[in-house]
Amino acid sequence: MFPKNLLKHVLASGGLLLMFIGPSHAGTISPRRLLEVADLSGPVISPDGTNVAFRLEQASVVRNTYDVFWYVQPMDGQSPPRRIADGGTLLHDSAGVAVSGHAVWSPDGHWIYYRTLEDGRLAVWRAAADGSAAEPVTHDPADVRDFSLSADGKTLKYSVGATRAAVIAAEQAEYDRGIHIDDTVPVGQGGLFRSGNVDGRLETQRFRSDAPGWDRVQLLAEVPDQWKAVDLETGKVTNLPFLERPPQPPTTSDLSGGMRKALGMRALESSSSWKLVVDPDSGRTALLTRTGNAKGLLRKPDVQLAMLPKKGSTRPVKCQAELCTGKAISVIQWRPHSDEVLFTVTDPHKGQAQSIYRWNVRTGAVQLVTRSAGLFNGDGRYQAGGCGVSFEALVCVNAKADRPPRLERIDLKAGRRQVLFDPNASLASDEAKDTPSRLLRWTDAKGQEFTGQYFPARRTGHEPSPLFVNYYDCRGFLRGGLGDEWPFASLAEDGISALCINQAPYRLDAVARYGQGLSAVKSVIDLLASKGEIDRTKVGMGGLSFGTEVTLWTVMKSDLLAAASVTSVGMSRNYYLFGSMRGSAFYKPLRAFWQLGALDVTPARWRLLSPAANLDAIKAPILMQMPEQEYVVALDYATPLIRKHRADLYVFPNEPHQKFQPRHKLAAYERNLDWFRFWLQGHEDPAPSKKAQYVHWRDMRDSLHRGQAGS
Repeated sequence: MFPKNLLKHVLASGGLLLMFIGPSHAGTISPRRLLEVADLSGPVISPDGTNVAFRLEQASVVRNTYDVFWYVQPMDGQSPPRRIADGGTLLHDSAGVAVSGHAVWSPDGHWIYYRTLEDGRLAVWRAAADGSAAEPVTHDPADVRDFSLSADGKTLKYSVGATRAAVIAAEQAEYDRGIHIDDTVPVGQGGLFRSGNVDGRLETQRFRSDAPGWDRVQLLAEVPDQWKAVDLETGKVTNLPFLERPPQPPTTSDLSGGMRKALGMRALESSSSWKLVVDPDSGRTALLTRTGNAKGLLRKPDVQLAMLPKKGSTRPVKCQAELCTGKAISVIQWRPHSDEVLFTVTDPHKGQAQSIYRWNVRTGAVQLVTRSAGLFNGDGRYQAGGCGVSFEALVCVNAKADRPPRLERIDLKAGRRQVLFDPNASLASDEAKDTPSRLLRWTDAKGQEFTGQYFPARRTGHEPSPLFVNYYDCRGFLRGGLGDEWPFASLAEDGISALCINQAPYRLDAVARYGQGLSAVKSVIDLLASKGEIDRTKVGMGGLSFGTEVTLWTVMKSDLLAAASVTSVGMSRNYYLFGSMRGSAFYKPLRAFWQLGALDVTPARWRLLSPAANLDAIKAPILMQMPEQEYVVALDYATPLIRKHRADLYVFPNEPHQKFQPRHKLAAYERNLDWFRFWLQGHEDPAPSKKAQYVHWRDMRDSLHRGQAGS
């Protein structure tokens, strides 16, 4: 066992640890290389505009964790980034998505402040910009939920909930007395006691009592925020009275009724339809409003960019220029010390590619700053995050389908782009040479447009290749689709073309919604097969969450697929049974999004949507690599499929909706690669450790062939 600090030093300095967990794919773009990409997040520019701080996160299969470091780099790009602090344990939300880095500069530019989890304590730390020191600022018995630095940099305010000791005691008390089942307990997941990772440790979980979704929190999460202040010179901590707490970001509830009406917002419209950003210099508010005809859709299709001159305004200033009208605007932020709002357009017609513009709220003029074939944002993975910003420049994480994340400086006046830091340059070069992707655009028979990122197979002959399809979301660097399960570049390198399809606008009717996905798959198979690029008899498909639902629908309602792979659940009786504990918080969305009631109230709809009611229609073999938190929900259809040799199920302990433990993710990557090479190419990896896997899959294949011969 290597000391933790030594391992981190070797990794951070670019050294390679020649240690492996099980057999490794031998290709240039191996699943492990895709897994161990260095991600970047949270760029924030210093007050004087001379430096940028950002965070790097990188998976380590060796230690089954993530290396997290904070860096500072001069904005002129003349010097490499300087590592200034260890970022602690990488936090994930209850769905398994990594929490992006967030830091605040001190007014004098000497320190950055950030939350970090070290030794089981979630506290605020600060690191010197020159790398000379890093130290905790808070020493609270409770984990820090949020923090704010005063304008003069002398006081840090922070909020906490229940103490760590109180949470652990509450968990143990339940363990000793038995866990009382009510509408907050996530029944159906693998375990109820300390089975889910929340804030870096296995904790007992509950559903949020104030939200209808499936977000999970720790015990005692309902304890209200308690705000405190620490004097950064003396270290003295005081409790803050309510009136001295930091102001909360504005929400739609802060808008007047007249303003809501002027913006075309319905009286009870969800705040998720809005984004508001206040200019700290002037108090003006930039906002996005969803507009247009939402009939049959989850969201209104268009976006209106506007500005409120002051609090309480009833006459918004709307952006009327062509460059901001009818555009899919997804991010807004104020350019400091100016009259300009910077906004990002995420173009669905160009495969979610992003462009950044600036709107002068006084003159109405809009100018293009820069365009990308991928994402320009704060983490290179999700389109909602803003870049670091100063009056002179933006610092963004740039990533696209076949190029991993890198940090770029963008001049706001001239639009010039400069690469500041590219920790994945070697992988980017190999992908450009061996497995480049290209954007596909096509329409189905009904005229619905689709886009996707296509990785053509590296072929050795003239025969068309097999095809793997993933349907859901194709933003940023595509290592394995949303959730990172299917290694696109590895598949392409091994002779299987891979295609990620962006979902069409989300329809409320489940049959129409799934039908769009099926139509996208069918129409692109027709397109690629007509060009001689793929073999339509050798098509596989996989997906997470909504992607799982569309994959199962495609298996049930067509004969397009030779094999499938899923990691989430489809609509099942178990889903209804366990979810019904939540009452109206479950019934309302079930009716709204799937048009389902109780099993005996809407039996025809259940027969249409549930895989358990369509077992005979499922001909393609299905690999199920599921998190422990969800697999029980799928057993009403998974069990009979397994018994009939049509499915193979693996369950990953202590994993939420999206797996995040590096060894689990590598295992899923490699098994998916083996699975589709077996079913689409007849290939078997000769590694001795995989012998039993292939014996089982051959048994499945023989059983399926016997079933087809007898039908």
